[in-house]
Amino acid sequence: MPAKGGKWKEKILHSFEGNSSDGSEPLAPVAFDATGSLYGTTFYEGAYGDGTLFRLAPGKNGDWTEKVLHNFDFNGKDGFSSRAGVVFDNSGNLYGTTVLGGTGGNGTVFEETRGKNGSWTENVLYSFTGGTDGSLANARLVFDSSGSLYSTTVAGGSHGAGDVFKLTRNAKGKWVLTTLYSFENVDGAFPEGGVIFDTTGNLYGITSQGGAYNSSGTVFKLIPGGGGTWTETVLHSFGNGADGSSPSAGLVMDASGNLYGTTNAGGTYGYGTVFEVMLAD
Repeated sequence: MPAKGGKWKEKILHSFEGNSSDGSEPLAPVAFDATGSLYGTTFYEGAYGDGTLFRLAPGKNGDWTEKVLHNFDFNGKDGFSSRAGVVFDNSGNLYGTTVLGGTGGNGTVFEETRGKNGSWTENVLYSFTGGTDGSLANARLVFDSSGSLYSTTVAGGSHGAGDVFKLTRNAKGKWVLTTLYSFENVDGAFPEGGVIFDTTGNLYGITSQGGAYNSSGTVFKLIPGGGGTWTETVLHSFGNGADGSSPSAGLVMDASGNLYGTTNAGGTYGYGTVFEVMLAD
């Protein structure tokens, strides 16, 4: 938080206990609701050891109170080990992904709906099979203007290198998955960071491997076409000298359409970079 003299100070809002009543390894970013509470996930622990969905609510005295809203359970249906964080729809329901679990064992997309008296109910919208639909849903979801959900899987797809998918609710209320693009390694592989939209409906993301140089990853663009087809363009391949390599986090876009992100390795000293990808003159 900002302090006097332009300095900043840190305050710990909650320390996870790593036990059955709490959680451990919160790998994902948190999200605010309209009241100022924070929501997130843990990768491990909770009642079944498979991670939790939690809320942190601010109090009048500056303290925050944690409540576990859902304990993920490796029970053959529920997902487990979520690392992507959650997003809200316009009704205040939460949506997220798990890396593992579900009926296929390869991860899920889930919805958490708010009920009376502060209760929440989970609904698994889709279980990945590990085949052409992908596996290991690692990234945060994003909505389009019609309420469909988009993200990536790290593995699976038609070529085993991950894919970009879309989930749409049909007239009967069932969510149907469409694979928009499957990576082939030369154009990128293992997209860990999810996707973002530009103002015209194009999608952008990163792959942590694949591409033109030493399998160091790519920045890609997906352009929608007729008949539900999407065309991929590689905007940048990492690994050409002092460049970064192995990006795993998502991208952000500025008002001019330039893209920004990070790499885990590479760069001048070999320990990663912060990069910008912009339109060439």
